[in-house]
Amino acid sequence: MSVVWVLLLLASVAVAALTGRMGALPGAIAESAGRAVTLSLGLAGVLTLWLGLMKVAEEAGLVGALGRLARPVLRRLFPEVPGDSPAMGAIVLNVSANMLGLGNAATPFGLKAMEELEKANPHPGTATDAQALLCALNTGSVQIVPASVIALRAAAGAPQPADILGATLVASLCATVTAVAAAKLLGRLHPALPGASTPAPTRARADGRSAGGGADPPPQGGAGG
Repeated sequence: MSVVWVLLLLASVAVAALTGRMGALPGAIAESAGRAVTLSLGLAGVLTLWLGLMKVAEEAGLVGALGRLARPVLRRLFPEVPGDSPAMGAIVLNVSANMLGLGNAATPFGLKAMEELEKANPHPGTATDAQALLCALNTGSVQIVPASVIALRAAAGAPQPADILGATLVASLCATVTAVAAAKLLGRLHPALPGASTPAPTRARADGRSAGGGADPPPQGGAGG
């Protein structure tokens, strides 16, 4: 991202030089910086309000209520995850918090879910189908209350900052359905590797063979000569 910003800065300087407007460049930089500070301060206040309201909703049990509604659907999406496992509980809370726009609350639940799923991973370091699907769900992320977007619109002076609720819900729902479908389809096209097998030297010794593949040599010498 740093490279992108540097390229944008160089491009703006080059365009100003080519169009003969280098004199206006310092003033435009100062004006844009001032607008950025004003927007950031306004955004901080609105975000504080919305995140506070969402925290009250979380403490009131709204996240848990959404979790109970989402659990049957999630159990069908994650058939390989036991319904009473800690991983399923963390997945339910992660998805429910994301639906309410509680990104700060959803992050620890998502990390906990990944940690629990990794414990049952036969190939540590390689994502399982359940882990890939969880990433897809967080990428699509159905949004009932898009708090961050509402805050941005309010800070920018929109007269109706919350009038995007319907459009955001439809767009995020389409994105989530597409992400889940892609994860499921790719999971079928590229099945997971089988579980870890016993190492070859161990199997060889169990069969009475040495690690080199030959039979174990008989003991040297007899008991009575």
